[in-house]
Amino acid sequence: MKYFWGLPALILLGACSGGGGNGGDGGGEQAEDPVVIDYPVAFVRRSLNFEDDGTLVADDIYDPAAFNPGAELILKDRATPSAPEQVLTGELFDGGYDVKDLNVSPDGQQLLFALRAPEIEGADEDEQPNWNIWLYDRENNSLRRVIESDLIAEAGDDIAPAFLPDGRIVFSSTRQRRSRALLLDDNKPQFSSLTEELRNEAFVLHVMDADGSNIEQISYNQSHDLNPTVLNDGRILFNRWDNMGGVDNLSLYTIEPDGTDLAFHYGYHSQQTGTGGTDAAFSRPRELPDGRLLVTLRAPEGLSYGGDLVAIDSVNYTEAYSLPEGEGELVGQASISVQEVITDGTLSPHGLFAAAWPFYDGTSRLLVAWSECRVLDPETELPQPCTDEWLAIPDILPADPLYGLWIYDYEAGTQLPIVVVEEGEMVSEGVTLEPRTEPTYLPPPVPGVDVDSDLVRDGQAILDIRSVYDFDGEAVVDIAALADPAQTTAAERPARFLRVIKAAGIPDDDVLDFDRSAFGRNRANGMREILGYTPIQPDGSVRVKVPADIPLAFSVVDADGRQLVSRHRSWMQLRAGEVRKCQGCHTPDSEVPHGRPDKAPEPAWSGAPTSGAPFPNTEPALVADMGETMAQVLARIAGEATPERDIAYADLWTDAAVRAKDPATLVAYADLETPQPVSITCLDNWGPTCRSVIHYPSHIQPLWEKVREVTDAAGTVLEDRTCTQCHSNRDANGMPRVPAAQLDLSATPSPTNADWLTSYVELVFDNPTQELVDGALQEVLVQERDDDGNLVFETDADGNLILDANGDPIPVMVVVEIDRLVGNFSSSSRLFVPFATGGAHEGYLDPAELRLIAEWIDIGAQYYNDPFAAPVN
Repeated sequence: MKYFWGLPALILLGACSGGGGNGGDGGGEQAEDPVVIDYPVAFVRRSLNFEDDGTLVADDIYDPAAFNPGAELILKDRATPSAPEQVLTGELFDGGYDVKDLNVSPDGQQLLFALRAPEIEGADEDEQPNWNIWLYDRENNSLRRVIESDLIAEAGDDIAPAFLPDGRIVFSSTRQRRSRALLLDDNKPQFSSLTEELRNEAFVLHVMDADGSNIEQISYNQSHDLNPTVLNDGRILFNRWDNMGGVDNLSLYTIEPDGTDLAFHYGYHSQQTGTGGTDAAFSRPRELPDGRLLVTLRAPEGLSYGGDLVAIDSVNYTEAYSLPEGEGELVGQASISVQEVITDGTLSPHGLFAAAWPFYDGTSRLLVAWSECRVLDPETELPQPCTDEWLAIPDILPADPLYGLWIYDYEAGTQLPIVVVEEGEMVSEGVTLEPRTEPTYLPPPVPGVDVDSDLVRDGQAILDIRSVYDFDGEAVVDIAALADPAQTTAAERPARFLRVIKAAGIPDDDVLDFDRSAFGRNRANGMREILGYTPIQPDGSVRVKVPADIPLAFSVVDADGRQLVSRHRSWMQLRAGEVRKCQGCHTPDSEVPHGRPDKAPEPAWSGAPTSGAPFPNTEPALVADMGETMAQVLARIAGEATPERDIAYADLWTDAAVRAKDPATLVAYADLETPQPVSITCLDNWGPTCRSVIHYPSHIQPLWEKVREVTDAAGTVLEDRTCTQCHSNRDANGMPRVPAAQLDLSATPSPTNADWLTSYVELVFDNPTQELVDGALQEVLVQERDDDGNLVFETDADGNLILDANGDPIPVMVVVEIDRLVGNFSSSSRLFVPFATGGAHEGYLDPAELRLIAEWIDIGAQYYNDPFAAPVN
């Protein structure tokens, strides 16, 4: 049975082909628009999928590999209800297959889409078909899989294709071709890394020729890069999932077709722009003819499958609101639906939109998949339209969605039905096969002409930061004074080194079934490796070579290697030969457009004031050009810097005729008497493939157990400063005791989690205070107090006091917790307080040991930082 109800606020044009139902408040007849109907439309019609309990299968943006069989790709040669339908995929398979992600070539002659073949009964999950890219050619009415070879096609899931101006195809894929190859440099097997929350394999952007050859990975993220679309200026716009260390954002980014110039574009701080400030994703982005971006603003997951039609003015804005924290006026985006659409999961009287595609005929018309609002009659359980009467019924339940295909004019307020579906079906998306202006072609850089050929050959790139003291265009210190050795010594400069960090890829269980406790307290921190350090120059500038084609993050640290500000909260990538110039830093909650060059404020540091002269009071030989930073001067004269294993400083800038040079300093792993977190091959020869990989049991626990005896000249032990000498729950005779400072650093399995050492749990979790009672350790309990400070007693369900045998109220007792010592980053961690100057443990640990602890904390306080070093299940 087919249902169709009109929208009173819209003018409904034409009749429903094969429709019927209640007819609605139709607006009468209107002549067909030849501009619209002369172009074919393609759409996906599918069956709704249900769980075993009869509920709809949820739609989850973060699960792009989800397989929902029962779809078919259909072509209508005219955008009218009466035009015949041709099922393009009908002869491909026996059994239920899935189709999605339609896209059209600029000339309107070719249709790209993703298709997954039916499940193979009895086959294991890794033997099931993958998502593949297919192409339909109107001119010869042919259909083909773009990658012809079964072996190559099944090397990953390929979705969301789009045409590039040169005829190639950009798409999102789990094949991670370049990332897999680089794993060999780390002596690891090739695999596709999981997303940072370990939900599934990460989809990232790739390009290939139209015949499926020359596949190249162009984006490098630890979570998904989805829905690429080509803007008129030739850049690729896409959804990037930033899912790093507590961040969980699905924002809009841009990238060039060769993978260079990755940049934030819109919405990083606008994740709650749904109804009532609820979470909402900018789904299926596409550029409108007027330059705005069209998205379906919808909840990231749910049962409604749709949301609102929203236009984003990303030319002028990078966030939704005029003030941070969602305050002020909504300026960056606006709903273009004729009436309000509710996106918080409750009933939306105007209905919902699953997808939208613009017409390119100069009008405000869209081809939309739209479902009206429907509820279930409580008596008959039949769907009914969302009239005021039905909506007034308490706890009225929504009916299943019924998305059809419509032409929706958001300015004229008209809506024309093209395809009406049966109950249990939906149109999930549709496109018009009409010509449009072809985007600008952006040629790839030519090695030796546009980029350094040596960098390309070596797989290297350059990061160039103007000043780490520039926060969103504001200097947080007097940069000129810091840059002048006559005014500031090295010891007085806060930022001393840049730490370069990379993500460790995480394989699925088929590659390595390791215990997930290996991540430690918080999986969101992932696993991290340190590529090395480079000095920050006196003016806060940095210029350093970094490996290309890997996700990178950076930390600004002090002279001891302790992080000064919170970690970089999104992954950066550079392609071979690329020089990425950054203005400076920003705070995590800042909404100043960091990383988007066309919207960034003016830099706070102008660099050298003149050409042909050194910076004031610096070495005369270091002659600067106007506007250069100190790091740029060094790179031009002495060559590009590379990350180093150790934290080493040498004064290259102070003019000895002005004052004595600052003393050199070195905090080296070689000073460790416990195992170093580097491979044997990298101990003496630190190169681009070297990493510091810190494992708590292998590198941190030995610090607590290292013998630290203070002896006199005769060798007599005067004091034993071994950490576990005092920080353990047993004394030298094996008798129970309360550990010093309530901190047990023993290497015994933790009673809380036997997969972790006791010391790890004591450091990174809140722990109960203990006391010795009759020779046994017990937790200290106190009576709980409410928010007003009143003592709390046990009560029954009615709130009445429960009395004991003596008729007295029973107190509610709670454990006295000790806050964990390891904070979010090392400079704020209470763990370092005793070792500071004047602290109770001053001098107990060496600088190299404190550096190692700081590194471990800064990168996330993981238990292991290499899944292949962790215990297997």
